[in-house]
Amino acid sequence: MLHSQNLPELPIPKTPLQSAANCLEFFSKLQLPPGNWACEYGGPLFLLPGLVITWHVTNTPIPRSHATEIKCYLFARQHPEDGGWGLHVEGESSVFGTAMNYITLRLLGVDPEDPRMVKARGTLHKLGGAVNGPHWAKFWLCVLGVCEWPALNPAPPELWLLPDWVPIAPWRWWIHMRQVFLPMSYVYSTRYSFPLTPLTQQLREELYTQPYDSINFPSHRNSVSPTDNYHPKTWLLNTINWALVNVWNPYLRTAGVKQKAEAWTWHLIQQEDENTDYSNLGPVNGPMNFLACYIHDGEGSYSVRRHRDRMEDFLWVKDEGMLMNGTNGVQTWDTSFLIQAVVDCGWARSPRWKPMLTKALEFLEDQQIRENCREQDVCYRQRRKGAWAFSTRDQGYTVSDCTSEALKAVLLLQNEAGYPALISEDRIKYAIDTLLTMQNASGGFASYEPTRGSEYLEYLNGAEVFGRIMVEYDYPECTTAVVTALSLFSKHYPNYRCEDISGIKARALEYIRRAQRPDGSWYGSWGICFTYAGMFALESLASVGEVYGNSERVRKACQFFLDRRMEDGGWGESYKACETGIWTDNDDGSQVVNTAWACIGLLIAEYPEREPIETALRVIMKRQQRNGEWLQERIEGVFNKSCMISYPNYKFIFPIKALGMFAERFGDLDML
Repeated sequence: MLHSQNLPELPIPKTPLQSAANCLEFFSKLQLPPGNWACEYGGPLFLLPGLVITWHVTNTPIPRSHATEIKCYLFARQHPEDGGWGLHVEGESSVFGTAMNYITLRLLGVDPEDPRMVKARGTLHKLGGAVNGPHWAKFWLCVLGVCEWPALNPAPPELWLLPDWVPIAPWRWWIHMRQVFLPMSYVYSTRYSFPLTPLTQQLREELYTQPYDSINFPSHRNSVSPTDNYHPKTWLLNTINWALVNVWNPYLRTAGVKQKAEAWTWHLIQQEDENTDYSNLGPVNGPMNFLACYIHDGEGSYSVRRHRDRMEDFLWVKDEGMLMNGTNGVQTWDTSFLIQAVVDCGWARSPRWKPMLTKALEFLEDQQIRENCREQDVCYRQRRKGAWAFSTRDQGYTVSDCTSEALKAVLLLQNEAGYPALISEDRIKYAIDTLLTMQNASGGFASYEPTRGSEYLEYLNGAEVFGRIMVEYDYPECTTAVVTALSLFSKHYPNYRCEDISGIKARALEYIRRAQRPDGSWYGSWGICFTYAGMFALESLASVGEVYGNSERVRKACQFFLDRRMEDGGWGESYKACETGIWTDNDDGSQVVNTAWACIGLLIAEYPEREPIETALRVIMKRQQRNGEWLQERIEGVFNKSCMISYPNYKFIFPIKALGMFAERFGDLDML
């Protein structure tokens, strides 16, 4: 990320388009040679520990520069009062965050008597010690050899042997959950633990509130600190776990069954690695797959060497140090939104910005996925030919809204602004064909694939720290992206699958209407929170002409926004709204990103009064720095209700879009 002192000051903007141009001048300098934008996609504090532990147990050399920067980041993100770490950078200290990051720092050479470590250890002990960690924490502790496997609730690989028709078969689970459970179950079955060393012997003494040898580890399978227990295990899951521990494992699980389960999970791990060129779905299953390859193939194998290389894709260095991203980037997602924001400013044909947009189009052309997976049905993968992933083609996972937003960006440039047709008509239609396979019976769209299992599978959610992770759900954000992409496609290709598209759009819009709450809001699952989802939902309705002047539901949605303006005229929403499902004001006041989202929603809905929108945009413009940027405020994104995640480029993209839309509707007024 460029620093303010490295860029010249720009003229103070007086109008919305001048403000947007100043930001775009700044943001254009962040474009990478391939044509995309990249940024930190951090926030979760449980990602680095899994990687560092994997490096340690696989004898992977950790460069001194990496170790230094990781230590800098973790100490920068240490809780200023109690010295612990939370699930994410704005969360309260928890056993998961504190134990895992304490271990990470110790593995990287930090002295246990460092005052910061002493403080962290004190907080961990106040929380009951590492025995009170959630399932994912205990898994990594067992791998490192500082916890005993009987302390972990079962992760049986035999579940992968269940016939597909069984309602709890893993192929029905949400993709992130099943791709984490896959290598976790393999490692659990092997009971791999790193050999005891002087360092891990010390950690055994530091992580607990009593001598290690005196701990009854089996009795702590269900010990979870209240700060970690966001989604407590159900009585049903506890009963199943008891039966697995006390009946299945000791009496019924034969060596043949164990061997067959491990062989099949290993085959699925190989398919995941090969279909992603070892980049894997994300930074949780990536290190776990790496570890599984180390256990199965050995240290010198190609799979281990390739995993070592690909782990670098997840790392990001910022002013605080080195963190681990929530995926291998946000390249396609942010690039698609930036293109659309520039188009909303009326600059698609501008000679000033055309080279930048041409490079961005070239990037999207390069990153479109051209083929389906190997053994697609065998490894339970969604069709992906013609799709775009969240990050890169290598990662290769279809995402409904990423495909839709990228497709819209391509159509806006190629079909409406006269850019070269880098992506052929056939490839555009492949994207449509893939999107049309992704609608749920409800009419809504999920993220990676249609919903495959019942919401009752949440009774088997054993992760404890996350909610709504077992199956795919309908999302207003994803549904809107698909609806608007289909509308734009049909404008230019009206004869292609027109009946299919018409029916799918009608059902999707009915879902959007049903998902609206009585107070006029929509709950957001990927951004914070009601401002984010409301912006998208209003875009869906506007795409079929349902706006403020003719729709009571749109008027209710606009009033929901207006009733929650802050004293300065902007909007500020706390991440707590994601956890509770109730609007919660941000303690720091209005936020640039929330304010931009609300303004975009009101503009899309054709809210008739200019004053509230102008006042809010004035808040945004006054916070703009002299080099054109906006400074980072509170965290913007979320997944699984409880874990927040950063989208630092949002503070550039969405203000540009809001300012451009305002100027398009009301004129480029002198506002400061």
